[in-house]
Amino acid sequence: MFRKFALIIFLSLTVAFLAARIGLNPHQVLAVSIFSVSILGTLFFWDFRLSFAFLGVSVLLATRTIDLENLVRYSSLEIILFLVGMMVLIGLLKDAGFFAWIVSLILRVKNLSARKFILVISVISTLLACAIDEVTSIIFIVAAVLEICDYFEVDPVPFVIMAVLATNIGSAGTVLGNPIGILIATKSGLTFEDFILKAFPLAVLCLVAMMLLVMFWYRDSIRKLDQKIKELGANQMLISLISVPPDRQTRKALMIFGLTLAAIAFSYRFDLLLGLEPNTILLVVPLVSAAIIMIWKHDKARDFIEKDVEWWTLLFFLLLFAQAGTLKYTGVTDALAREIINFTGGNVHHLTSVTLWVSAIGSSILDNVVLVAGFIPVVQGFQELNPNLQVLWWALLFGGCLGGNITLVGSTANIVAIGILEKEKKIRMNFFRWFGVGLSVGLITTMIAWLALLFLPIYR
Repeated sequence: MFRKFALIIFLSLTVAFLAARIGLNPHQVLAVSIFSVSILGTLFFWDFRLSFAFLGVSVLLATRTIDLENLVRYSSLEIILFLVGMMVLIGLLKDAGFFAWIVSLILRVKNLSARKFILVISVISTLLACAIDEVTSIIFIVAAVLEICDYFEVDPVPFVIMAVLATNIGSAGTVLGNPIGILIATKSGLTFEDFILKAFPLAVLCLVAMMLLVMFWYRDSIRKLDQKIKELGANQMLISLISVPPDRQTRKALMIFGLTLAAIAFSYRFDLLLGLEPNTILLVVPLVSAAIIMIWKHDKARDFIEKDVEWWTLLFFLLLFAQAGTLKYTGVTDALAREIINFTGGNVHHLTSVTLWVSAIGSSILDNVVLVAGFIPVVQGFQELNPNLQVLWWALLFGGCLGGNITLVGSTANIVAIGILEKEKKIRMNFFRWFGVGLSVGLITTMIAWLALLFLPIYR
């Protein structure tokens, strides 16, 4: 632990020295150094990331690198409130047995085969990630995968990896799939409709490429599962599984969930109709749904807030956004944007390529929310110099989501799935067992996104 702390201090001082050498003023140097410490602290000491965020913000305020008013302004409180509302809604779905019902549907697929299993798991993983969020969806998908793999006595690791890869791809499909989606939407002015029309089709194309690749990569595992299905018979399994029909409470929860999704889907139209700022209704709808849920389930309202809302994660996001905003406030990101534009000659294709690949590679080694929060002010700086650069937001989205597939720690969904494997099956994932297929899928899907962003006019 001491060596890691020493390394963090050394790297942060190196960053500060380099920042001073290129001409940044003392406040800019401090902003860069504090943000570097938070990133390195998150990378080396994941369990203490909130401590680093608290200390960093305290130093920024105490040194007047940023004032309290602008700290609140850059903390993206609207995003935090949106996530709180969605977490309460997900808490209702869990309480109503929605996810158990989904798992039972997957497990009772007729005429099950290995390829059909992969198809169903991949599609459900993608759609659930689009509709709720990657972490919640992967918890229940992994449960389904382990159930079937246990019955047929096959290694669950390949199928868990497939589910995670599909989940990360699906998380780019809508505003709801990943925290970086709502972060990008609110900072860029992109709407839910924009995501459905532009992000979702590209996510589906990446999903198809992923399924083709994993079916080849894991062809031996697929063959073994097919053999087991023939030997044991899927029908016996289906009889042995518990059917979970949707009861009245589940149907009510589904109705609230469906109405919430519908309101979010048409939020842009409501904004125009009511003369509101873009994404106002998008941010309000989850809070209204959460209020209705807590009135309906008033006896469990406190539990929804205390147990289902991930306050640890949300506080980390809030303070991290404030630190990233300090880079914007002090002018660091504007200077960086100018340097990158000078380096690329202002060429849109070059800027798109840099944004996509830097975010993809960065997300493979660091949580994508951390990376995107730091990169957003840079993209905003690009747009201040050239307003016609909306494509960079899509590059940041797909780089952040698709790059998360490359390594074990590239996405929160990866870490959650690995944790379940270790806890339930005592299986420790080898870095290179993931890295081979993760790198292949990450590179191929990012290449697909790259070509689409460069050559399809819809993204400009």
